[in-house]
Amino acid sequence: MPTAPDNRIPVDPVSFETFDWKPRAPEMYSRAEVDRQTGPYKASVTPSIADWTPHISGEDSADIEDATRQLVGFDKHAQRTLGTNNPALGPMTAILLRTESASSSQIEQLTTSAKQLALAEIEEGDKANALTVIGNVRAMEAALQLADHINEDSILAMHKALMLHQPGFDPAGAGRFRDEQVWIGPGQAGPRVAEFVAPHHNRIQEAIGDLVAFIGRQDVPILVQVAVSHAQFETIHPFPDGNGRTGRALAQSILRNKGLVGSTAVPISAGLLVNTERYFAALDYFREGDAGPIVREFAMASRIAAATGSRLVDDLVAQLDESRAKMTGLRADAAAWQILPALIGQPAVNTKYLMNQLGLGEMAALRALDALTKRGVLTESSGRDRKRIWQHRGIFEVLDAYAAGIRRMSAG
Repeated sequence: MPTAPDNRIPVDPVSFETFDWKPRAPEMYSRAEVDRQTGPYKASVTPSIADWTPHISGEDSADIEDATRQLVGFDKHAQRTLGTNNPALGPMTAILLRTESASSSQIEQLTTSAKQLALAEIEEGDKANALTVIGNVRAMEAALQLADHINEDSILAMHKALMLHQPGFDPAGAGRFRDEQVWIGPGQAGPRVAEFVAPHHNRIQEAIGDLVAFIGRQDVPILVQVAVSHAQFETIHPFPDGNGRTGRALAQSILRNKGLVGSTAVPISAGLLVNTERYFAALDYFREGDAGPIVREFAMASRIAAATGSRLVDDLVAQLDESRAKMTGLRADAAAWQILPALIGQPAVNTKYLMNQLGLGEMAALRALDALTKRGVLTESSGRDRKRIWQHRGIFEVLDAYAAGIRRMSAG
């Protein structure tokens, strides 16, 4: 662990309590592993943060204020660029939410492409990672929809939306707190040599109640509240799986709940993805009693989100304008005009999607797709079983360039 910075933001560290562990299925492991994992272990106990008062240096305060200002500027930029009544604003939020979900999943080593994600949304393609990331999209959607009231039920709903799409996960566990001990790091048969042992499951309910109380406060700088809430949630580790992705969905919910952003989703996980090693180290610092590193990580991630998100909005709007120019001459009431803004949020479509999402009849959808294809807005391709799929290549190129830019930042 590197040396913590001098400008600490003190928070109570986790404490520990001792339990005894005996491997549940000793026949599955070597005798040495069973011996190593039999005996006492220490589980974390999260301190209360409901009444925590942050003591922040002038330098950190300026950093947080600047990052907050840039996030607000990003939200206003999206509104100004599109207009609050623009039919593309909803799809723009959808695509930003999808890029956020992809970045959040990538932190967990779940990688997929914009095209694979779009195909998964219309039940095409067969990439397991894409289907898993769609679960993260659903969790992020739930996070925004439930942002008015962040409580235990809304957190459970985010997890349920996430895990119902997770291959191999027992659906009965989706949206339910864990009822067993979990840990991070080495030790398949038990937690005795783990890097981090989460709190005992009997402590989850009380810890989540304390976290919800902290989120409900109005006297803490919003980005500090987001960062500390996220770190506390990850320390509680309330679920058997999906804690990281649910915790980053919770961050989106808090940003919306506090009114920091209102018209779009913030691709904040892209900023965290730039240096995942530093992000995970910041979580460790938090558990040891210093909230400074995780607050700074979220401030930096917010600036990255604002800058890269603004460019993404501009590039997508440019694609929209270019497509509009190609559609000159189409009747104003043609269904193709209704489809165009929807392509921002879903750049691969089939007739079933347009019928379900836009309420078009099958023949009207086909005529509109034919018109868009003839004008070079869309390209037709074939999916499984020769099903017809239409895609907007320019939008995919923009999304791929965005993802490549984040990868370059993390490599640099």
